[in-house]
Amino acid sequence: MTITAYQILAPLASIVAILYAWSLVFRHRKTVWEASIWTIFWCGIAAIAISPDLLQHLTKVTGVQKRENAVFVSSIGILFFIVFYLVMRLEELEQRQTRIVRKMALKDVEERAEKQ
Repeated sequence: MTITAYQILAPLASIVAILYAWSLVFRHRKTVWEASIWTIFWCGIAAIAISPDLLQHLTKVTGVQKRENAVFVSSIGILFFIVFYLVMRLEELEQRQTRIVRKMALKDVEERAEKQ
C-alpha cells in the first residue's frame, strides 16, 4: 500500500483539532462532553484516512452496500444528533435567560417598593 499525502495530512489535522478542543476545555470555554465528541469525530477521520478499508465495516454495521452510501447515511445520522444536541442546548439557554429576567424583575420590584 502506498501512502498518500491525504493519509499524512488528515491525521495531522485531526491531532491539531483534538488538541485545540481540549485546550478549550482547559480554558473553560467548552465542556468535556463537547471535546469528547470532537475527539471521537476526528479520530474517526484519521482512522479512515490511514486505513480506508475501515469503511467496509461501516457498510456491514449500517447494512448499506456501497461504502459511499454508508458514509452518507452515517453522516446524516451524526448531523441529526448534532442538531438534537443544539436544540437541547438552546432550550437550556432560553430557560436560563427566563430565570435571570425573572430575578431581575423581582429585584427591581423590591427596590421600587423600598423607595415608596
